[in-house]
Amino acid sequence: MAFIRGSLRGGSRPRPTDVKILLLTVLLCLTAYAGGTTPEGPPGSTGLPLRIGIFPRMAAERMVDHFRPLAEWLEDRLGRKVELESAPDLHAFWEQLAQGRYDLVHYNQYHYIKARALYGHRVILKNEELGRSVIRSVIVVPADSSIVKVDQLRGRKILFGGGREAMVAFIMAADLLQSHGLPPSDYLQATTLTPVEALRSLYYGQGDAASGGDALLRLDDMPWTDSGEPPRVIALSTPIAHLPWAVTARVSPAEEEQIRNALLALNESPKGRHVLRLARLSGLRAAHDSEYDAARRIVARVLEEHY
Repeated sequence: MAFIRGSLRGGSRPRPTDVKILLLTVLLCLTAYAGGTTPEGPPGSTGLPLRIGIFPRMAAERMVDHFRPLAEWLEDRLGRKVELESAPDLHAFWEQLAQGRYDLVHYNQYHYIKARALYGHRVILKNEELGRSVIRSVIVVPADSSIVKVDQLRGRKILFGGGREAMVAFIMAADLLQSHGLPPSDYLQATTLTPVEALRSLYYGQGDAASGGDALLRLDDMPWTDSGEPPRVIALSTPIAHLPWAVTARVSPAEEEQIRNALLALNESPKGRHVLRLARLSGLRAAHDSEYDAARRIVARVLEEHY
């Protein structure tokens, strides 16, 4: 159209072919508008995939496998392609998050409160596992250990899964040990890639104690599942709100509502509950930012970071 206006200002008449091209363009635009579609995707679609980031609570490949049926459920409900990603470790996951790679994020409480403060993430849901929507940190020792209280870990080796960015397995665990009179200077720290690996390593004699989330002790594929005794709990933290799901700032309020409703619908049908079980969940529950204030206080005490 800009070409036609320019030619008229020059005093020349538009050529018939130009008029035909213009009319054809207008007709195509009107047809697309009336049909409510674009070349990139179906009705209601932005044309771009919804990208989900799943934090590496266990090995990244396993996390993706567990949550792939959930991604397929969302794809079907939203009428939009969904891509699912994780990362080798928590730090790499945070780096991808900080680059704006995701639209929907499932992460730990520390990463959520930090992303909320820095990037405007909005929590929408939280996990329910084994019927509970709260989680605790535990300090455990081998079943046959002579250690029965935290004070006996002075000078001993404690395994922390996930490193300093692990909310339950490191930050809450360090806070729990401190509350029992055991500061970081009084024990040896060793880290594994994930909290699950810390518990496995403890079972195979690679430490005197380990930390993790209380639900991990009841996973059905741990070394002690078929034979042997699970680690013994010697300290248990107060509970905090379970692992959150949040949308990033680029997700519109309308999209946020669609995503929330689609995920909550998993609770309501046999098929949806099967998808949840594959992801090691018993449900997904509504969540609000204020529920993570307890996590903020713990992070402030342990890391001296204020969100």
